[in-house]
Amino acid sequence: MEFDIMVGPNRWSDAAELAVTAESAGFSGLMFTETGQTPWMSIAAAAMAAPSLTYSTGIAVAFPMSPMVAASLAWELADNTQGQFRLGLGSQVRAHIERRYGMEFDPPGPRMRDYLHAVQATLATFRGDAKLDHRGPYYQLTMLPQQWMPPSHDHGDVKVDVSAVGPWMTHMAGAVADGVHVHPLHSVHYINERLLPAVAEGAASADRDPGEVDLLIPAFIVPGDTPEEREVLAHRARTQIGFYGSTKNYAFQFDDLGFEGVSSRLNDCIKAGDMNGLAATITDEMLDTFAIVGPWAEIADRLIDRYQGLAERVISYLTVDDIAANPNNVSKWRDVATAVTTA
Repeated sequence: MEFDIMVGPNRWSDAAELAVTAESAGFSGLMFTETGQTPWMSIAAAAMAAPSLTYSTGIAVAFPMSPMVAASLAWELADNTQGQFRLGLGSQVRAHIERRYGMEFDPPGPRMRDYLHAVQATLATFRGDAKLDHRGPYYQLTMLPQQWMPPSHDHGDVKVDVSAVGPWMTHMAGAVADGVHVHPLHSVHYINERLLPAVAEGAASADRDPGEVDLLIPAFIVPGDTPEEREVLAHRARTQIGFYGSTKNYAFQFDDLGFEGVSSRLNDCIKAGDMNGLAATITDEMLDTFAIVGPWAEIADRLIDRYQGLAERVISYLTVDDIAANPNNVSKWRDVATAVTTA
């Protein structure tokens, strides 16, 4: 099981510095999100500073980019990282796609499926496996003159992953993608009872082995030997869990576990701008369900107990925050990373 760090927007120099720290601390890789900044340049800066790490996007927003652009970026990064790159794609939500990017969104599921096929067809063309001839319902890519082909390299089998939560998208991921970016708001019950069966059904529909589909799982990790030491990250985790959980589409994550009505209460807090109330709504029981909480010496075992056999890669959601606030904790994260990756 690989152990990565989730990274948000930052300057290239900061990305490079973080990569060096992560490499020295025994982490497996860095996963870059896309919010207020695209991930590509930061990945390039980080990869040049720490070439042994695996780099991924978790996720890059697909619909504002042509599938050709996404495949070209992935191809270039795979080459320059010596194959240590995974392309993670996601649909985002309607408001962002239509009103922030000015692009088409509907229907997001079928559009994303066609997008993945188009990216995969383009990568196959780059590898020399086939002529570019993707004719889907939303994307048509049928021309790639030789002078526009990217330079060939030996790392063309780029894995293309997709974010998926609900049954339609997880089924599609099982049929089409190399991996699934599991939502940070998840329980083991959700993974076993909802996600994996849908992925298996999707894989069966495409005559694939479901074991071919990797799970990339972000985890809220809250280490500390006293409640006081854990307080900052615990509050950060409660707030983020509450923010995600306020979305009505994710209410089932609470309802399945007997926490009925929680999502509605979280949504009320969001509407009122009550972020303290939002965090307070997430009880200790909920926090233990959706996060890994405990003394430093127990964190690795708890990660292994929860995710061994499920996750190809576990991605620590809060490590960047903790290292920034507590640089001396790098050695403690090194112990966790070493234990997880060698288990």
